[in-house]
Amino acid sequence: MPTKAEEAKKADKAAEWTECDVAILGSGLAGSIMGAILARQGADVVLIDAGQHPRFAVGESQNPQLVEWLHILAVRYDVPEIKHMLDVKAVTEHIGPTHGRKQSFGFVTHRPNSEPNPAEATMFVIPKMLTEAVHLFRQDTDSYYLNVAAKYGCTLRQNWFATDLDVDDDGVTVTGKNGEVFRAKYLIDASGFRSPLAQKFDLRENPPRHKHHARSLFTHYVGIKPYDDVCNYPDALRPPAESPFHGGTLHHLIERGWFWIIPFDNYKDSKNPACSVGLTFDERLYPKPKDMTPDQEFNHYLDMYPAVKRQFDGAKRIREWVSTDRIQYSSKRTIGARWCLMSHAAGFIDPLYSRGLSNTFEVVDALAYRVLDALRENDFTEERFEYVERLEQGLLEYNDKIVNSSYIAFSHFRLWNAVFRVWACFTTPATMRQIMARQNFQFDGDDRHFKEMEKAPYTGLWWPDSHAFKVLFDITAETCERYEAGEIDGDKAADIVFEAIRDCESVNTPFGWKGPEDLRFFRATTPTMMKFMWWASTSGPKEMRDLGRSMLAGVVKQGMKGRKVS
Repeated sequence: MPTKAEEAKKADKAAEWTECDVAILGSGLAGSIMGAILARQGADVVLIDAGQHPRFAVGESQNPQLVEWLHILAVRYDVPEIKHMLDVKAVTEHIGPTHGRKQSFGFVTHRPNSEPNPAEATMFVIPKMLTEAVHLFRQDTDSYYLNVAAKYGCTLRQNWFATDLDVDDDGVTVTGKNGEVFRAKYLIDASGFRSPLAQKFDLRENPPRHKHHARSLFTHYVGIKPYDDVCNYPDALRPPAESPFHGGTLHHLIERGWFWIIPFDNYKDSKNPACSVGLTFDERLYPKPKDMTPDQEFNHYLDMYPAVKRQFDGAKRIREWVSTDRIQYSSKRTIGARWCLMSHAAGFIDPLYSRGLSNTFEVVDALAYRVLDALRENDFTEERFEYVERLEQGLLEYNDKIVNSSYIAFSHFRLWNAVFRVWACFTTPATMRQIMARQNFQFDGDDRHFKEMEKAPYTGLWWPDSHAFKVLFDITAETCERYEAGEIDGDKAADIVFEAIRDCESVNTPFGWKGPEDLRFFRATTPTMMKFMWWASTSGPKEMRDLGRSMLAGVVKQGMKGRKVS
């Protein structure tokens, strides 16, 4: 029981603070969209940021799961503006002509001081039936969604530096450098690596528990040439003409690292000549130099890879470099009484596979309705948010496994081709699982369709119901680590992973994942997607059959609903 003096002190403070339901630290995409969702559903939200918009941010490349999470958030929480990021046409119309398209994930293997082998490239072309994904020009998207949050009633504070956080049984007190104080029932920290909450409670694991290691250099350029124009590949070894390298996110793979090329000028209506450029590589193999500027270091590595360097001929940097130390970090816990470290405040692995924003909005979806329920019932016990903790830690764990396996495999193309297929083969069914839940919700309005997705034994795995995929995933990670340790050579490791792919009943066949090794470019046309849905409804384990049948039923339902409306 508090003493009378403590009660008096608390009463004195209460006269000085402004009360709210939820305080959110960080007004990037995660914080602003979370704020918009909560405010749209009636919560009193204060959205706080130590900086201001517009500003440079990375996390520019979408993946299919991200697009569908955004669609889910828009319909589940009635924030239609979130749909403005669903495809390149929508983002151009509603936010501005500064964004690129993302048709594909393209990967090209390079070795120092030599031209790449044109046969050592892979690509996954995103099915148009799922989405026409986007390269987000983040200074514009983030500013737009800050304004959406304000539209729905969030109180905004930019250039507002939080100097103290005080959590007690009844709420959270956030004190600013300017002396302003907010008193919230719940605190969401969406501020990223420099999380005030992580510092306050000493939540960071030191060192982080992840096996993967990397640091990064990144900025924006203008004048980057499309790789298709400079790669000197014969026509027979190029990707399909309708899905060029420049049509999506391009990854130039080197030993334990990769360059990224993310163009904003590859969509016909874009007026933005910029391109996001980065180099992410294992800091143990490539220690950060003390006698080089970031420009000098980046150009040093460009000089080692002539085909990559040709893309930069005549190009100009338009922002200062960001040069990091190791970018992996993790937290002992992400949930506490009346607070949550959300996504990038909780931990981070790597930008490979564009998982950052996808993981973020999966967490937003899981956290938002729990916060709203907690506000209605005045119950903020940690047990209510236990799933969010498991989800955040699981997303980090499984992303660490696939990214670490990939970095190990970059040096051996056959092994990389196998690991690439393990990652890609469940991208489509995982996304379709989300689509199925959303379509069912739009048909009957029952929120249970989303909650049932949480009932899975492997929280954080892309296709968590499938034990068969979990086995394949673990075999891949273990085999790559054996190759890294020198226990087996690269060809033996590739043989093991390819065999595991062929033996996995959950790996779909219409896309060609179990096909010959010389298949390198995987493009899902509408007929291929229909074959996949038929295969899923008739083959494989139970959850795959259930997915296929539910998707087909969803198509029928949507058609019936459309006829009723008309």
